[in-house]
Amino acid sequence: MNAPTAAGLALGAAADLLLADPRRGHPVAAFGQAAAALERRTWRDAQAAGVAYAGVCVGTATALGAGLHRLTRDRPTARTAVTALATWAVLGGTSLGRAATTMEQHLAAGDLPAARAHLSTLAGRDPSALGEAELVRATVESVAENTSDAAVAPLFWGAVAGLPGLLGYRAANTLDAMVGYRSARYARFGWAAARFDDVVNWVPARLTAVLTVAAAPLAGGSAAGAWRTWQRDGAAHPSPNAGRCEASLAGALGLRLGGRNLYGTRVEERPTLGDGQPPVRGDIRRAVRLSRGVWTAAAVLAALSRLSRRG
Repeated sequence: MNAPTAAGLALGAAADLLLADPRRGHPVAAFGQAAAALERRTWRDAQAAGVAYAGVCVGTATALGAGLHRLTRDRPTARTAVTALATWAVLGGTSLGRAATTMEQHLAAGDLPAARAHLSTLAGRDPSALGEAELVRATVESVAENTSDAAVAPLFWGAVAGLPGLLGYRAANTLDAMVGYRSARYARFGWAAARFDDVVNWVPARLTAVLTVAAAPLAGGSAAGAWRTWQRDGAAHPSPNAGRCEASLAGALGLRLGGRNLYGTRVEERPTLGDGQPPVRGDIRRAVRLSRGVWTAAAVLAALSRLSRRG
């Protein structure tokens, strides 16, 4: 059943490219609501409670994928259709690009209040005191990191494990966004979700960096610069994964990323990634173009990889 799964991955990626996320009744939003309700009932200031919570949420999503896999085992057309719908539901590459483009439009119009309000769709930073330069940097860094989280990683896990991989990955990544932040409430409870997200994104983040090197010329960038900056600066980032994505994009586009980030009351001093100038408004468009090239290549590779598998 590899051909139907491969076809479903390709069709789902095409649907995201053309249609972006579903506007209403998004399955990921429904999962988030259910996970939030469970969190309110089960929260304890303890790692063990967080391990159980993450296990139930990710396990349920993965089991749903396995059930759909079994239901469509001998029905190739159904397998293709269900895989396509699941892929479309879990991908966010086009929506990421649209969110970044909207930020560029707000800044071009000189509407800083709208730009600050819009930042929550891209990053979890406190936007209240950010000017255009910091809003641009936050947007470019978000595009770099989320190219992996929103598109390359789900495609990778879809190629590896089909429907269970698609749904299980999206559940894990959604939980990290919900409870993985190092706040006082989630320092212990969110530990398991954050660490599991690190594990499942380890390979996809590095694949994203490889594809950024390959796709850099599509955005008028430098493949050599992407490779050099990834290898030199990627490990300096506090995240074991995001730094690879951000460094490779910075090198590809000749930019310098990193600096002070404010998350509520928590301040992080991020290391410098890249040798160029800080990004300006026009670099958002270049980052979106590069991101689209990266995750489109990932979709092609995912389908071909699944098609080439035996059994």
